Amino acid sequence: MSAGYHTVMEILIAGGSGFVGSHLTTELLARKHAVRVMTRHPKTRTDGATDVFGDVADRSSLSQALDGVDAAYYLVHSLDRGDFAAIDREGAIAFGREAASAGLQRVVYLGGLGDENDDLSPHLRSRREVEQILMDEAPTTALRAGIVVGDGSVSWEILCQLIERLPVMITPRWVQTKTQPIALSDVVTYLADSLELDVAGQHFDIGGPQAMTYREMLVKAARQMDRRLLILPVPLLTPTLSSHWLRLITDVDLQTARSLVDSMTNEVVVTERRLEQLTGHQAMPFFEASSRALKDRQARKMRSKRDAVPV
Repeated sequence: MSAGYHTVMEILIAGGSGFVGSHLTTELLARKHAVRVMTRHPKTRTDGATDVFGDVADRSSLSQALDGVDAAYYLVHSLDRGDFAAIDREGAIAFGREAASAGLQRVVYLGGLGDENDDLSPHLRSRREVEQILMDEAPTTALRAGIVVGDGSVSWEILCQLIERLPVMITPRWVQTKTQPIALSDVVTYLADSLELDVAGQHFDIGGPQAMTYREMLVKAARQMDRRLLILPVPLLTPTLSSHWLRLITDVDLQTARSLVDSMTNEVVVTERRLEQLTGHQAMPFFEASSRALKDRQARKMRSKRDAVPV
């Protein structure tokens, strides 16, 4: 099913300055592709990629950003806004139409896992709506993931901060919800590999080998961080109260906390492994993923301390 494997392409990454996008940029450059990073604030880069101006809220800017592009990644998300669903809907429509008009071979989109027959949270419903819009407008391949384990992931950072700041944790019901954690490097590999497969119009689940509850992730990560952790679930702690609880204990803003907590009530697990079979790539176990993420997190914090010391 491979189409043009290892063909050098001109690729645009919408959302390329974000957590996943920045790592994807590095991977695509390593594969010798020409990479444009779409941003509202272009800067001169030294890594071989090129910043180009573009804003999904300004459709006129997309035509120039997409001019001469073979394929694009769509990693735009407005999680920290109360009206994120409307903003993301309009952005997807504009980008999808401009991508089709520019004659792109492929758009690759990273969305969220979740059973469509479940009562999905507004966040997950929005992710699925964006996926459908892009597929309707342009040749799109969609990847669906749960929590991404890597330094820079908001969900992962929340778990780490909870472990550090609450040795005794009175937790809401969502700690018993199952998710399918996946390492950042595995997400990046699947995204890059998807560009080289003839799978437009299809969606794929991606995740590590283990479905785990948030409680299990907290306990396992706490052991790796050499922290003692006692978890006491409280069924009456509602999503609204839970989001305020997260805001008080962690550094996440209230709107992001509310959107994430709403989604944490939905089980998000892998139901098929077709992309794994097509690419031959198997995601690493949680222990290895969390070990790498914790090592990167520690290195980042050490750099911050070093840079903060006056010379």
